[in-house]
Amino acid sequence: QVQLVESGGGLVQTGGSLRLSCAASGRTFSMYAMGWFRQGPGKEREFVADISASGGMRRSADSVKGRFTISRDNAKNTVYLQMNSLKPEDTAVYYCAADRKSGQLVPSAYYYWGQGTQVTVSS
Repeated sequence: QVQLVESGGGLVQTGGSLRLSCAASGRTFSMYAMGWFRQGPGKEREFVADISASGGMRRSADSVKGRFTISRDNAKNTVYLQMNSLKPEDTAVYYCAADRKSGQLVPSAYYYWGQGTQVTVSS
């Protein structure tokens, strides 16, 4: 029903920036909230940021607050994660999620997921 394709991951030095993109299929993109999660080596998948369907409400995890910004362009069916001041602890696979069923900051709140894109921050 919903396919999510992520891009923009890669290798960056500490203090650098990356912008992740998540392109969604379908004409109903504007109707659902979107989120970003990440999973580091040996760790559970954790919440990073989310955004309401209209883009009017945004939340972010304390660990990235002030450094990461989530945004969306409904005309392009795309959600973004701008990551600044990157740290080695930001190294993880980043996942895009769509169609939230609740406002909980957990993976189970979302119905659809992308394949993930690797972000590596070198020290």
